[in-house]
Amino acid sequence: MSLATRNGTPSVDAPVNPPTVVRQRRVRPGLLGLAVLLIALGGLGAAFAVTSVRATGSYLAVARPVEVGREISAADLVTVQVAGGQGLRPVPAARLDEVVGKRAAVALLPGTLLTLGQVTDDPLLGPGQQQIALGLKTAQVPARELHPGDKVLLVSTPDNDADGDKAAAGTRFTATVIDMVSPASDDKVLYLALLTRDVPAVVALAAQQRLAVVLTEAA
Repeated sequence: MSLATRNGTPSVDAPVNPPTVVRQRRVRPGLLGLAVLLIALGGLGAAFAVTSVRATGSYLAVARPVEVGREISAADLVTVQVAGGQGLRPVPAARLDEVVGKRAAVALLPGTLLTLGQVTDDPLLGPGQQQIALGLKTAQVPARELHPGDKVLLVSTPDNDADGDKAAAGTRFTATVIDMVSPASDDKVLYLALLTRDVPAVVALAAQQRLAVVLTEAA
């Protein structure tokens, strides 16, 4: 390359910079494999999201409280949409006719999904039995949770207003647990199958808060 000077002197050749050589980066096989793996995982995540959305179905939920042993009506239930409900095993809404007319095996609470284990066709009461509900404190219950089928003994506690042997005498009643509900308070509601002849005495003792519950046989 020649450059001309202002005074007319002959041009001189200026040095020419050599061309810059751009080196091509070498792709590491490990990084390429990682990129392919990330793309594959992203595709699987998208497929899982689509599958979860498609798994949404209609199921039965409890619309209002249903006591143990009461016959279930259509008004007690409501249809809800649940994603991935198959893993929870709720009752599909299409099986409403199979549930209506059955009895609640446990207390049904509003806002919960209904399962087949919560309903029954079997009689909850044996011959000569009646259902009774007892409101008890936690300290009066032999376990944190009693389960349907547990055998219990109801024992009357001493009457503080009575004297002598009458105050110390304890009357015993055998019963079978149908269900137990634990409200937000410290109270427990115990549903029992009790012989009809024992119901009046147990109700009177419960009103005086003179009952203790003893677990004799677990289901």
